[in-house]
Amino acid sequence: MEYSMKELVAAAQGSTIGQAALLNEMLDTGMTEAELKKIMRDRLEVMRASVENGMDPDQRSLSGLSGGQAAKLHAAVNAGLTVSGSLMGRAAVRAMAVAECNACMGRIVAAPTAGSCGILPAAILTMQEEKGLSDDALVNALFTAAAVGAVIAQRASVSGAEGGCQAECGSAAAMTAAALVELAGGTPEMASAACGLALMNSMGLVCDPVAGLVEVPCVYRNVGSVANAMTAADMALAGICAPIPTDEIIDAMKAVGDLLPACLRETGEGGVAACPSALKAKKI
Repeated sequence: MEYSMKELVAAAQGSTIGQAALLNEMLDTGMTEAELKKIMRDRLEVMRASVENGMDPDQRSLSGLSGGQAAKLHAAVNAGLTVSGSLMGRAAVRAMAVAECNACMGRIVAAPTAGSCGILPAAILTMQEEKGLSDDALVNALFTAAAVGAVIAQRASVSGAEGGCQAECGSAAAMTAAALVELAGGTPEMASAACGLALMNSMGLVCDPVAGLVEVPCVYRNVGSVANAMTAADMALAGICAPIPTDEIIDAMKAVGDLLPACLRETGEGGVAACPSALKAKKI
């Protein structure tokens, strides 16, 4: 795998980033295309199950800080009470469901982390529902997301403790935006642009978990990051290019993460984690 978006796009010419990533994985592992797709299809099924499990209205985390919110949002979307419409609403519901499944100790796919687990599955499963896409298409999109995530991880970080939430939810949004572009038939260049746009939109996002738990604000940021991914994909599909090369944006994210003080990198000592109500929750 090439660890720059420029080289990744070049490798995908005539195909897609997902197909290029699959070929690279075959060469690296010696596994067959069928074997690798089976692994990714199994992960897709875990994603589906985590959406369903996270929709339980009676589910609560051990801390009591999360659980049951996805069911509330689902009811509001179905009742036409939300302002963002059905497509965005359904994606938001799924993102919250997966994140709550994680908070309640359910089985999820880290995409790329547990704290950002809801963004990718929510977006691609909602697009499948909206567009009637096959599971094979979603599997290819997951390879696309994985390739983009590998570039970000090598050039910067996907760890909140190292780079803040921009490295977790930001990276997940970037991976998702690229995957959505390819699902929509966009070019590798468009997928790279979507990645860059999503990262710019999350630049500087801190990691500030209340009580040190991956619940607040993590669950809600998964919802916001789905919107980021979808709008970044829309801009790229419209022909809007990231004004700064995507690799430079990734490098900027790393530089910003390095500048963040420790209190804003998963220690639970700054941001919303330092609010009076959050400090009370920490004592529960």
